[in-house]
This record gives sequence, structure tokens and C-alpha cells, in this order.
Amino acid sequence: MLTIIGCGNLNRSDDGVGVIVARMLLEKYTGQPPEDTQIFDAGTDGMGVMFQARGSKSLIIVDASTTGSDPGAIFEVPGHELEGKPPDSYSLHDFRWDHALYAGRKIFKDEFPDDVQVFLIEAKSIDLGLELSKEALEAATIVAERISDRIASHAE
Repeated sequence: MLTIIGCGNLNRSDDGVGVIVARMLLEKYTGQPPEDTQIFDAGTDGMGVMFQARGSKSLIIVDASTTGSDPGAIFEVPGHELEGKPPDSYSLHDFRWDHALYAGRKIFKDEFPDDVQVFLIEAKSIDLGLELSKEALEAATIVAERISDRIASHAE
């Protein structure tokens, strides 16, 4: 199973870019991705990422980044380089997808994917707003196409 998960907050401008990519892919496949592929909009639900990834062979996560790079820059990073131990907290709000990768591997062991790729798209703004910047939207289109190519090769 190939699982694609878009992350982000649609109310914070470019922070919603991962969700937009997931929606682009779902629209392309009219809500029915090819067999052995699933696409989710996880929003900001790190626990959801962990449970949706369980049982998958491969996982792709898409989210925004704020590294100070040019807006719309696309980074593709192996998941093991980004996974991080969750903070000592009693709030699920603090549990993000990078924590989900770490915890999922510890909790689910062989049921959690080893093959994890993360696409990060540099945000121009994560201020309150409902629209993506031109740069983030262009990058989202590129990332959606790259993931579509992976879906096609996975289906073969």
C-alpha cells in the first residue's frame, strides 16, 4: 500500500499547501485513487498521520516549511531524517507528523513503513488567510505531478 498524506492548516495561507496537494490528487483520481494507493488530508492531526500510515509499505507526506528559502522551493527529504521524538506533553496539539514517524515506528514496528519520503514546500506566508501564494500554488502543482508519477509507477 502506498499512502499519501497532506498536512497543514488551510486557515494559515501557505501552511495549507500539503492539504491542497492531497486535494489535487484526490480530484485527479475523482476521489478513487488507483488500487493499493490511499490519499488523506490529515490537516494538523499528527496522530491521524501515525494511524493512517500503519500497514503501508510506502508513505509520502506533504507539508509546508519555513526555512527562509525562496517561497515555493521544494525539498524532498527521506522521512528518517525528519522524524523526531514527541515532546513531553499531555496535549495532542503538540504531536506533529514528524513525531508520528518516530512514534509509529516504535509502536507499530514492522507494520509501519520504512520507505517514507517527505515533500516540503517553502511558505511565503503562514499568517491567517485562506489562499495560497502564487509561489506555493505553483510548487503544489509540481509536487502533485511528481507524486502522480510515483502513484503510476507504484501501480505497475
